[in-house]
Amino acid sequence: MPRFAANISFLYTEVDFLDRFAAAAEAGFTAVEWHFPYGFDKHDLARHLADNGLTCALINLPAGDWDGGERGIACLPDRVAEFEDGVVRAIDYAEALGCRRINCLAGVTPSGGDDDDLAATFAANLRHAAARMAEAGITLLIEPINTRDMPGFYLNRSAQALSIIDAVAAENLMLQYDVYHMAIMAEDPAATIEAKLDHIGHIQIADAPGRHEPGTGDIDYPALFDLLDRLGYAGWVGCEYKPATTTIEGLGWVKPYLKRE
Repeated sequence: MPRFAANISFLYTEVDFLDRFAAAAEAGFTAVEWHFPYGFDKHDLARHLADNGLTCALINLPAGDWDGGERGIACLPDRVAEFEDGVVRAIDYAEALGCRRINCLAGVTPSGGDDDDLAATFAANLRHAAARMAEAGITLLIEPINTRDMPGFYLNRSAQALSIIDAVAAENLMLQYDVYHMAIMAEDPAATIEAKLDHIGHIQIADAPGRHEPGTGDIDYPALFDLLDRLGYAGWVGCEYKPATTTIEGLGWVKPYLKRE
């Protein structure tokens, strides 16, 4: 049975951030994930996890000026030193939180950027981050994101990400597969998951086209969850969707799974 993690950057926004841990646990989740922990004291976050019996399934590397529109810096040749500092910071937080997976957002392709420079920078940064994270027992992930929601994002297809993973050739570098993003890119998520499960280190879900909870769009999630069971996927499935109404009202789809965990 799939193991679901509540993405508390998207869910439980009806309450203050630190109250979302308890809200997720009360609903039956045993894990949470969120984008960036760096605005909070790592020990406070660890305490909220422990107090609510939760695992931290995933965090992201620092991604530049998010509020200013940046969506990662890993492909940017002039931000390498900042990226490397972010790796140190992310590992520090991950160790405090007991988190074993860190996602690296590639960033938006800069206007006029040289394709070869961007590719070489991204690969070199991934090799550096993977090596540092391997020492800490952490898996590094890269995530393709659709070009509708994030125009110009450097990494936008599974095949592209898998090619980079093969080229970098780090044992702890894997694909973060977001079903919603790849469905928007007209990919068949079930086919990719079945063919490339050994390269997938984390899965995220939302229905398409609206990015709301499963059951509100066109993706056959019951069949996809059955597929994950048949394939023996043992990782977390992050619920990274925007509730169509409120978080609690939109949890009907997951309650049967949480009861069986």
